Amino acid sequence: MKQAHIQLDESASAPCALMPGDPKRVDVIAECLDDVQELTFNREYRSIIGTYKGMKVIGISTGMGGSSVAIAIEELRNIGVHTMMRIGSAGALQEGIDLGDLVICEAAVRDEGTSKCYIDPIYPAAPDYRLINHCVEAARDLGFEYHVGVVLSHESFYYDEDAQDTLKWSKKGVLATDFETAALYTVGRLRNVHTASILNNVVLWGENTEDSIGSYQEGAQRTAEGERREILTALEAMYRLEQKL
Repeated sequence: MKQAHIQLDESASAPCALMPGDPKRVDVIAECLDDVQELTFNREYRSIIGTYKGMKVIGISTGMGGSSVAIAIEELRNIGVHTMMRIGSAGALQEGIDLGDLVICEAAVRDEGTSKCYIDPIYPAAPDYRLINHCVEAARDLGFEYHVGVVLSHESFYYDEDAQDTLKWSKKGVLATDFETAALYTVGRLRNVHTASILNNVVLWGENTEDSIGSYQEGAQRTAEGERREILTALEAMYRLEQKL
């Protein structure tokens, strides 16, 4: 049955899905796959299907925020996808995380609303440990700069207490911020989906978010390379997991 939002059915199924936020990032995914076919583009959900080392992979954008990620998880699962990886962007909360470095998320602070609609806030936002291990191994084997740790998933760039909150979590050792990882990990675990999240750092710690994201959108070389690297790392990690399932 065709799903209401992603507009896909079982005829377009694959075991694995890469989930960027930006629909334009689907083009970068396509460059890393073979036998690529365009599927649909409905609302924020633009999708393609292709192969990586013979393994079918869906690439589907989810827009911004946990709510649209949760919808994608539910509907992809309905058509048979069992492994889902976020490939997104992040702002660093620690010194030493350079532009274009990868942040491999071993857990997320649930400072957003979507996951709380599903289950109490004390429930952890944690990935599939095997998939995270494969992400680390793949990044290392490919020679990419990466950091592994906890990230903060929050709701907005522009609320009044943002600066105080990010400083608080920085002091607690949190590596970076995004919007979606906590929802992916929480909903994915509740729905028995293998999940992991790799983020491309686009904002240095201490820099102005708006200025840095503006540079990112203009295609700064290091962050553009980080985008390609997170996709290659995710594809290899999913492939390695699939060989063992």
